[in-house]
Amino acid sequence: MAHPGLLDPTAARETAPDTFTVQLDTTKGSILIDVDRSWAPLGADRFYNLVTIGYYDDVAFFRVVEGFVAQLGIHGDPAVNRVWKKALFRDDPVVATNEEGTVTFATSGRDARTTQFFINFRNNARLDGMGFAPFGRVRDMDVARKLHAGYGEGAPSGRGPQQGRIHREGNVYLREGYPELDFVNAARLA
Repeated sequence: MAHPGLLDPTAARETAPDTFTVQLDTTKGSILIDVDRSWAPLGADRFYNLVTIGYYDDVAFFRVVEGFVAQLGIHGDPAVNRVWKKALFRDDPVVATNEEGTVTFATSGRDARTTQFFINFRNNARLDGMGFAPFGRVRDMDVARKLHAGYGEGAPSGRGPQQGRIHREGNVYLREGYPELDFVNAARLA
């Protein structure tokens, strides 16, 4: 049975532990993310809650750009996307830098973070000044570096999927048009 928080973001507002580890079981293997709440408390809390309600289960790495980032976090079910797209949360001050292996929520502007996050493939410290606050670090980048990067950025910059269509059509769109994408099969606290 699905957690009620999948369709009601107000049901997923617990405070995360000071430190915790999340295991992403992906189509390429497991990725462990060590989260430090002192880096970005609001980001850590959101990530903790999304993992505990099963939000990232069966979610695609829809944007993988070699030498830059691997991004995920748009749910495969359009009904879930509709409610979480509006569940914005405030920015955290940038305490840690966006260096290789750090994990950071994506944003479209001030106080506009929701569910999407990315893994930095290199030192992306230039993102620090743009307000991207890392909340954790991948223990070992080997599996992350194996994620399919052949589609690159979304159109028109690359051949990757369009975020708007993922929101509206979910995994049906991704599996039909982008069969080589990698997915998180399950995300859980380790």
